[in-house]
Amino acid sequence: MKINVQREYQISKTFRTEKVASMFDVPIEEKFKKKWEIDLPIEEKKWQIGLIIGHSGSGKTTIAKQLFKGAYLEGYNWGSNNSVLDDFDSDLDSKDITDALSRVGFSSPPHWMLPFNSLSNGQKFRVELARALLDKKDKLVIDEFTSLVDRDVAKISCVAVSKAIRKTKKQVVAVTCHEDISEWLEPDWIYNVSTQTFEWSLLRRPQIDVQLFEVSHTAWPLFREHHYLSANLNVSAKCYGAFWNDNPVGFAAVLHFPHPRIKNMKRGHRVVILPDFQGVGLGNRLSEFVAQIYHDKGFRYVTTTSHPAMIHYRAKSKKWRMTQKIKSRSVPKNSLLVKKKGHERLTASFEYLGIKKEG
Repeated sequence: MKINVQREYQISKTFRTEKVASMFDVPIEEKFKKKWEIDLPIEEKKWQIGLIIGHSGSGKTTIAKQLFKGAYLEGYNWGSNNSVLDDFDSDLDSKDITDALSRVGFSSPPHWMLPFNSLSNGQKFRVELARALLDKKDKLVIDEFTSLVDRDVAKISCVAVSKAIRKTKKQVVAVTCHEDISEWLEPDWIYNVSTQTFEWSLLRRPQIDVQLFEVSHTAWPLFREHHYLSANLNVSAKCYGAFWNDNPVGFAAVLHFPHPRIKNMKRGHRVVILPDFQGVGLGNRLSEFVAQIYHDKGFRYVTTTSHPAMIHYRAKSKKWRMTQKIKSRSVPKNSLLVKKKGHERLTASFEYLGIKKEG
């Protein structure tokens, strides 16, 4: 793709502009001109994710709009009182919307019920991406990518977003001044406007090393509003906290499971990943890590979940055995997800089989 772009900016000569120009020895011309001559060989290979980077004012937006005409997203309208679910196109099925939200790492049903303006910057970023992925356009340009998001959150978001994009047939170009996301997004190509360099990318995301510590019940308030069914925590539960870069990202709780015949059984009680860190499989990894702790101690570990992603993962995994097939169950009265009588959710029960040791 080759383009020649020229932008001219008319400068008004006023007393103030001329005074400031003389103070800093800035020559004033009637027009400021910027020119770009760009040749991106992106048609040579198949690709899905592109990244345009460069410092502020380098011309990223101008170039992206010219290169991918009609694909630039100008933003969406969000209602001030509607839940974010109701702001998606009316012809979309509810399952399509919730699947898109989950794919981009926003797997927090209680927060789906909130208006867009009530969400954090990280949540807003993911909701807009979910809406973009459901857009009918085959090619999308997303400007200011991760610009308003904490940098650690941005990295985790990029992992989830990259996975979500690659499950579609869309081509998405991210435009940003933040080079720190490059390896986390794993783009197929990168164009640096500041250096005018293009490269097919072989970047692979760094490993996400999470530390697990036993924590007290006082850690639960940070996580309880994000649990999709209940804010309650059993007082006898043993609790664990997951940390990444010294930031709390997840919480798990385990109960002893009294059984008339089996004496050595534990039950998973709670697993919560904070919304900003969802979408990269931390929930499944955390639950398995905790389950393995008890498995190594000789306990049988069982758990019941109604989270669709967890059910899907465990049903396919050799580490888990389904002990109770998917069935409908009424939502508890104190559910944060839905507070309507008779509403039902799908649940399934599993037993952890553990990691088979070689030899």
